[in-house]
Amino acid sequence: MRLAVGQFHAVKPGSGAFPPCGTWMLEGELYFIFKSHLHLPACHRTPIMRPNSQALKHKLSHDTEREFGGTLGAVCIPLFLPLTVLFLICVSRSPEASVLQWPPPFPATEQLWDPLAPVLLLGWLGLHALLYLTPLGKVSEGLVLRNGTRLKYPINGFHALCISGAMLMLLLGLGAPLGHLFELLLPLALCAVAVSFLLSAYLYVRSFWAPPHALAPGGNTGNPLYDFFIGRELNPRVGNFDLKYFCELRPGLIGWVVVNLGMLMKEVELRGSPSLAMILVNSFQLLYVADALWNEEAVLTTMDIVHDGFGFMLVFGDLAWVPFTYSLQAAFLVVHPQALSSLGAAAIVALNGIGYYIFRKSNSQKNQFRRDPTHPSVARLETIATATGKRLLVSGWWGLVRHPNYLGDLLMALAWSLPCGFSNLLPYFYVIYFTVLLIHREARDERQCRAKYGLAWETYCRRVPYRIFPYIY
Repeated sequence: MRLAVGQFHAVKPGSGAFPPCGTWMLEGELYFIFKSHLHLPACHRTPIMRPNSQALKHKLSHDTEREFGGTLGAVCIPLFLPLTVLFLICVSRSPEASVLQWPPPFPATEQLWDPLAPVLLLGWLGLHALLYLTPLGKVSEGLVLRNGTRLKYPINGFHALCISGAMLMLLLGLGAPLGHLFELLLPLALCAVAVSFLLSAYLYVRSFWAPPHALAPGGNTGNPLYDFFIGRELNPRVGNFDLKYFCELRPGLIGWVVVNLGMLMKEVELRGSPSLAMILVNSFQLLYVADALWNEEAVLTTMDIVHDGFGFMLVFGDLAWVPFTYSLQAAFLVVHPQALSSLGAAAIVALNGIGYYIFRKSNSQKNQFRRDPTHPSVARLETIATATGKRLLVSGWWGLVRHPNYLGDLLMALAWSLPCGFSNLLPYFYVIYFTVLLIHREARDERQCRAKYGLAWETYCRRVPYRIFPYIY
């Protein structure tokens, strides 16, 4: 999703119910001043106490807090969300493009399968696995795990984006029919769903050989359906290759950009040149993805990496939901071209720019406060002390609303949909879905922070009464 860097319980808006790459949420979206060993050189850190393995195993095995509707959600979500992806793609290319039409536009059998689709998908995954292993960029450490160790992660996602872009430009120069991706959308989405199930099954089976400290806090309930969905193992690795971190920001996120470019080239085939609306959608979403990958290190402190297991929820979100639902605006414009005036385009560009400014400045302020609370840009920010020893940031962007980066994210999401006009609801699926998702996340976060910070949280809420939208909510 756009990134906030923190040390405790961060959540990515691509996690959970599959938010985008660029939105990251810290616990309370607040910044804390840390007084721990994490800021000291390794030789000066206090040794970390390792938890008693039997106690930890007992705790994990009896973690009964279940999210997303528990077992019922774990059964329904893997069934209905893949169907939702296929349904939305079909609707986007139908003449009416109505999500309410009945019967829905069922595709012909031959439209669901193309032997080229699995070749392209597996080749794409293989390419990015190779780029992941390429010694480009720096290597960063994640947060301290329960057994006192830290994992190392390559920070080269932006390099992968640039190399992928150069390869695409080369293919276009050689005359590759990138617009054919439009016809391949359904077969590719179906293959991505199949890969998601296969990878999730592999992850579930291999988790039974993982040591107790390697299991996710909420993914070891003993219920096979729920654990398969939520993920049992926290950081599954094959050697040094981290499967969760690889999927988080690489093939699906960059694949989203590629799908958008394919839709643009299809429009060129049909009409001779890309429309202004298509150019805006491609540009806005490329900026969003580039921002996420430029700030890739921030994902190491998100709840996806720190807390959530790697199961179907994240696998499907990363590999299928993001590339094939976040590209709906571009797919819609191929079949339903929209005329956009210069004034209208300027207003939409301004809206996206305002959203990005709020999103990036609020996250940057928080990041700077974490790195150096004495820095001149943040030294005068006001904080509230808590009984835990942390301090809640309550001024600057974070004194405006409790989640200013959510506000920026939602403004950008609206700007992505507006080039598609107002005649259809489908292009607004993302902004509607994302609004519901962030309100749900905010409520979830509110409960956690109220339980953790008690009276300090009550004081904070009185100081900053608005959650996302100033003077509204």
